[in-house]
Amino acid sequence: MKQFAYFSLALVVLITANTYSQFQLQKAFPNLTFYYPVGIYSAGDGTDRIFVVEQSGKIKVFENNRNTSISQTFLDISDRAYFNYDECGLLGLAFHPDYKTNGYFYVDYVANNPLRTVIARYQVSSTNPDSAVKSSEEIILTIPQPYDIVHKGGQLNFGSDGLLYIGMGDGGPEGDPDGHGQDLQLLLGKILRIDVDHPSDSLNYSIPASNPFYQNTLGYKQEIYAYGLRNPWRFNFDKETGLLWCGDVGQDSWEEIDLIQSGMNYGWNCYEGFHTYNMTNCSGNNYTFPVFEYGHTNGSCAIIGGFEYRGKRRPELTGKYIYGDYCTGNIWQFQLSDSSNILAAQAPTQIYSFGEDMSGELYIGGMDNNIYEFVPAINAPTSLHAELNNSGKITLTWADNSSNENGFIIQRKGTGNIFTNAGIVGANDTTYTDTVSFADNYIFRVIAYNDSAYSDYSNEASIIITTVPVELISFNAALEGNEVYLTWNTATELNNRGFYIEKYYNGNWQQIGFVQGNGTTTQKKIYHFKDYLGWQPFHGTVLYELKLIDLDGSLKYSNAIPVNIDYQGISYSLSQNYPNPFNPSTIINYAIPRTSQVIIKLYDIIGNEIETLVNGVKQPGSYQINFEGSKLPSGVYFYKMTANNYISIKKLILLK
Repeated sequence: MKQFAYFSLALVVLITANTYSQFQLQKAFPNLTFYYPVGIYSAGDGTDRIFVVEQSGKIKVFENNRNTSISQTFLDISDRAYFNYDECGLLGLAFHPDYKTNGYFYVDYVANNPLRTVIARYQVSSTNPDSAVKSSEEIILTIPQPYDIVHKGGQLNFGSDGLLYIGMGDGGPEGDPDGHGQDLQLLLGKILRIDVDHPSDSLNYSIPASNPFYQNTLGYKQEIYAYGLRNPWRFNFDKETGLLWCGDVGQDSWEEIDLIQSGMNYGWNCYEGFHTYNMTNCSGNNYTFPVFEYGHTNGSCAIIGGFEYRGKRRPELTGKYIYGDYCTGNIWQFQLSDSSNILAAQAPTQIYSFGEDMSGELYIGGMDNNIYEFVPAINAPTSLHAELNNSGKITLTWADNSSNENGFIIQRKGTGNIFTNAGIVGANDTTYTDTVSFADNYIFRVIAYNDSAYSDYSNEASIIITTVPVELISFNAALEGNEVYLTWNTATELNNRGFYIEKYYNGNWQQIGFVQGNGTTTQKKIYHFKDYLGWQPFHGTVLYELKLIDLDGSLKYSNAIPVNIDYQGISYSLSQNYPNPFNPSTIINYAIPRTSQVIIKLYDIIGNEIETLVNGVKQPGSYQINFEGSKLPSGVYFYKMTANNYISIKKLILLK
């Protein structure tokens, strides 16, 4: 199984991929709202209706029409479902494959006193298709829940085999300390499979003979289809391939997508995704790892499993597994064949669940009580034109065809045959001036974007640049501490006076330095410049460019390179001396983020002051003290730093 790795870089000097989403979301039914819409379903009976599960205990039904303003209460079991505003309540719904004839549907809810999961069957009214008979409840299965609040699972699904699949979380609490996910004598932390059409013995269901633990002699629960799951909140079958996709909610670090198969162990709580979690009672290597995982970065926290898209409205998504993250509202499209994972849309709210209508079109239940659907993002710009102006720069113009963009991204491609971002302009701007440093055939394109989506690309426009007085080979940047280190190489120079370094940040270009050129030369030259960031935290994207000045005063510009800086700055700190123990000298480092009166004193073990190491006003920065202890006897000493309201004490040991 392929393992995926994620890397976080402090400095990005070249952006090669678009990070904006392909679609945006709009309210699918703007005249309707729902209370905790945790499930969206179609009955599969040929009536184009939508059923929405409200976690508080109701199922609403309405016509699948954007303009509808009326929903009916199909079932109300709020007196039975224990809704705790967390992960208990009415959680799942599945319509029997023969619902059109028998009117059966199944629900998963958590009941209290005692705390338990209930799988129950109800039947629709024979006289009103928009109303179920509450008194028709038949309890199919109850599963004791050991802890309140979390990890109850809740998904129900009928497979093409006509069997009912049930998702059960590990029951909590954090970390599954009781090992429910790996315990085959419990139904928690599993996906179950039962036959609800053929009750047997004292049960209202039977165990399929094809279940992996059917008639075992080890005491394993025969209902188990797959195990080692933490909280399979949402899983669904692909209509074409039959694959069972599951989004299993992770613990502290990793969310995972699993393809569920009979008898497989998906690792929890031995593993979280591909990563070991608690191996105390784990052995062997019979684990099935995810097809994909993502980490808890940028606010991500819990996967919301979705569907492999089989609708007609959004052909770009066909065959992609669509899923999201509860906290961020990010919705991705995952391609199994190449493991690509692309941002599809960004919801304006946290999301609870995905659902399908009878045509396979997708819907999303939002925490703001609305149901959302995918719509194309924004219209693409057109009529892109490139022209070389008198100053040697390239002027681009295009037509703006959208009214909801935040701006436009301009991309350029040369002989490297890869489009890279050349610049960004704001909404309604339809011109951009680009600078290049090499003779080449350049191709440009433009894309519009807003907070949640991006458009298709414009047409491409090309222009040929034949001569450049300074042949710039490379221009790069690297973050070193609190400085951005710029380097550039030239292959040849003609009448080159030098380079002004310019920086774009907070909407303005600023000239930050000058480096002398080498006039006329055919030898390769290397240049350097450092941009000092200061000691305060610095987070954001800046652009750097070189302004090349000839001896006659004429100007040319390099490419502007975007730099994403995530510099944490420094805070008051006093480091442990090194080496420690020491004889006779050691090093003490300290840092201050602003101009401060700094006092560092040395004390013996009973608190007598021995020596003042620092006493004075210091500018922001990091400092080093070389302490010489040859005149002191062996023993334990303490050094104390005071600066503004900061106080820190460290112990050092002198051994002679």
